[in-house]
Amino acid sequence: MPRTLWAVSDLHVRAPGNLDLVREHVRPTNAGDWLIVAGDIAEDLDSIERTLGLLQSRFAQVIYTPGNHELFSRTSDTVHGRAKYDAVIAAAQRLGVLTPEDPYPTFAGRTIVPLFTLYDHSWRDSLMTPTAALAAARDKGIVLMDDLAIAPYEDIAMWCRDRLRYSVRRLSAVRGPTILVNHWPLVREAMQNVRHQEIGLWSGTRHTQQWPQRYRADAVVYGHLHIPVEFSLGNVTHTEVSLGYPRERKVSLPPRLEKNLWPYPVVTE
Repeated sequence: MPRTLWAVSDLHVRAPGNLDLVREHVRPTNAGDWLIVAGDIAEDLDSIERTLGLLQSRFAQVIYTPGNHELFSRTSDTVHGRAKYDAVIAAAQRLGVLTPEDPYPTFAGRTIVPLFTLYDHSWRDSLMTPTAALAAARDKGIVLMDDLAIAPYEDIAMWCRDRLRYSVRRLSAVRGPTILVNHWPLVREAMQNVRHQEIGLWSGTRHTQQWPQRYRADAVVYGHLHIPVEFSLGNVTHTEVSLGYPRERKVSLPPRLEKNLWPYPVVTE
């Protein structure tokens, strides 16, 4: 019986009604099905672990990469920044969920590569410095919670550089076709439907622009933008697979459910 690799992201299970939708719809069609979860399950470790536990109990294998919401913390929390990431990864690994820190698995002849690249404010006007671009965005009232819940505890641009080096080193050893999975989009063209282009400052890095071609991707799976779209660039299919917040999913989810496109079927073996 054929098995399918499915994908979801941005489940935001603490939002009203979202966990119920996950319980109802994120199910395998065959016993051998796998599931990608491309970040933003929740902000707290308990919700992340419970959700991953539920999904791992249903699917033969879950592949997970954290997003920005998993990194959120308050000053009163015991872990912040990289330590929060490490705690999330450890929780996933205890459940048998594969993460960006584990050996890459293969499915239907493709190497599945969960990435964690963050962002470095390089998706900006090339004539502006990062500081000036961020200030201009704030002047327009565009600020992501990342600036309050991640940036006080971590130099995100430096962390991004570290993750890029780590990922390139591992990707260079991969042979054959891949499916690249990241919470943040890998190419700037993903921003074409975003109303406020300033959001790109927190949405990716120019250094991943050529990765889909360089690392022989058949597909790129991402989330973060809460704009479920599919587009082709250089013969690579890029698909945003988010559930999103209630006001967003009330519009975007019904047509996808009607067409059996959420969870999104990445490849069937």
